[in-house]
Amino acid sequence: QGLKSVYSHVHALGQCRRAIRELGLAAHTAGDTAGAAREVAEWGDPTKAAIAPRLAADIYDLDVLAENIEDEAHNTTRFIVLSKTKQWAAPNAGSTITTFIFRVRNVPAALYKALGGFATNGVNMTKLESYMVDGEFAATRFLADADGHPEQPAMARALEELQFFSKEVEILGVYPASDFRLTNIRAFAFGD
Repeated sequence: QGLKSVYSHVHALGQCRRAIRELGLAAHTAGDTAGAAREVAEWGDPTKAAIAPRLAADIYDLDVLAENIEDEAHNTTRFIVLSKTKQWAAPNAGSTITTFIFRVRNVPAALYKALGGFATNGVNMTKLESYMVDGEFAATRFLADADGHPEQPAMARALEELQFFSKEVEILGVYPASDFRLTNIRAFAFGD
C-alpha cells in the first residue's frame, strides 16, 4: 500500500513487531499512541502510519488499515491515575485490586517469607515485578498486585505478615478490578 514508516509509543511498537517486520516498515517512536496518530494526520503523508487506538483514528480522521496486529492477543497496557490524596475503592465495592511496593530485608529466604502470608491467607497475587534500588543487588524493591482490599481480613493479615518481613511496604492504590481482568480470570480458571 506504499507504507514505509510507522509511528507509535515504544511499547506499542514492541507489541506489534511481527506485523511491522512483515510489512517491512521503519518503526519510529512517539511520546504516545494518540500523539502518533495526530502527527500522522497532520503530515498527510500516505507513506506514514500510526499504531494507535481506533478512537485516535476517529478523532484524527484516519483510515484504519488493519486491526489486532499485536504479536500476542493477551497484550494489555495498564494506565494509572495519580492523586495527591488517598482515594481507595470502598471495601465492599465488589472485586478490588491492591497495588503495593515493598522492599525485603537482605537475608536468606526474605522474599519467600514476605510472600508467605498471601498463600496462607488465600490471597491471590496477580503481579510481582522486581526492581533494583540504586543499581545494587543488596536492595530490591518489588511491585505487586493482589486480589482484595486491605480492609478485608485475609488481605489485612497478608499485608501484616508482609510488613513483618519487609523493610518497607507502601500501598499505591486500591481500585475496582476491570471487567477485562475478571473475564480473563474466569476463562483461565474454567478453561473457557
